[in-house]
Amino acid sequence: MENNLTWPEFMKVDMRAGTILEAVVFEKARKPAYQLILDFGELGARKSSAQITKLYRPEELVGKQVIAVVNFPPKQIADFMSECLVLGAVGDDGEVTLLQPERPVENGTRIA
Repeated sequence: MENNLTWPEFMKVDMRAGTILEAVVFEKARKPAYQLILDFGELGARKSSAQITKLYRPEELVGKQVIAVVNFPPKQIADFMSECLVLGAVGDDGEVTLLQPERPVENGTRIA
């Protein structure tokens, strides 16, 4: 089954590099998750809920640069408003490996 995007459709997805400033266990989430605060440079800081607990501990996430979609509408998750979607590769076992730039880039750099 083909599900091809047009170039204009792809360009609507605003993916940016951001650095994780804060990561804490999301106690009220139904599935294990962390609450993250990310720095996207000129776009400012955004919050995200991320189900990445199998491979990462909160303390090792701080300072890590990742890729996120920043133009989804905010989503309420329990008592937390998630403002962006951190991207990762999902394995067959459900483990999520974060997508990262190959080398550091300026926070807020658009991914194309």
